[in-house]
Amino acid sequence: MKYIEHFGKPRKGKRMLSEEPTIHESAHISKCELGAFTAVGPNCGMRESSMGDYSYLAGDVSVVWTDIGKFCSIASHTRMNPGNHPTWRVTTSHSTYRRVQYGFDEVDDEEFFAWRKAHRCIVEHDVWMGHGTLLTAGCKVGIGACTAAGSVITKDIPPYAIVGGVPAKVIKFRFDDKTIEKLMRIAYWEWDHETVKERFKDLFNVHSFIEKYEV
Repeated sequence: MKYIEHFGKPRKGKRMLSEEPTIHESAHISKCELGAFTAVGPNCGMRESSMGDYSYLAGDVSVVWTDIGKFCSIASHTRMNPGNHPTWRVTTSHSTYRRVQYGFDEVDDEEFFAWRKAHRCIVEHDVWMGHGTLLTAGCKVGIGACTAAGSVITKDIPPYAIVGGVPAKVIKFRFDDKTIEKLMRIAYWEWDHETVKERFKDLFNVHSFIEKYEV
């Protein structure tokens, strides 16, 4: 992975993806790590997060304190780990933790921000997150899962589940339990680039794929 700092400056590059992350000129990235063959679309923001090989963010995606795996497809207007407010205080106003802006203190509330950072989100490999998905603090989306457009995820999602709704609930699973178990053992997302390239056509049919590569 490569450590990235990018603040809206144009980046020249080929249309084809490469070992170097492809970042739209309007994206803002701070203190992030991006893998090979990754793409960050227009108006995306990433802060203190990571994204593995072959994953991409479509336009207008916000990612804060989140780790995204390999082969993930993140649709536009998805938001991961959005801001929280202190519901346990007299007021939820951010003036209680962004105190300097309001002249209430000489320093901001570092304890509150540490609490937010501790509730990191995890998106495992091969996840497809539909348009406008909201992933709340501390939640994990399991390998191979899919989220319907507009889903609000408030708890962990199991591997290969298809979820939707507010809050999101499991609708069904992509495959039966035995197939999921075999795919998890094969773990194609751990293959190196040359192996993926060599075996690429095998990814189209799950049954023949398992027969060929079952561990």
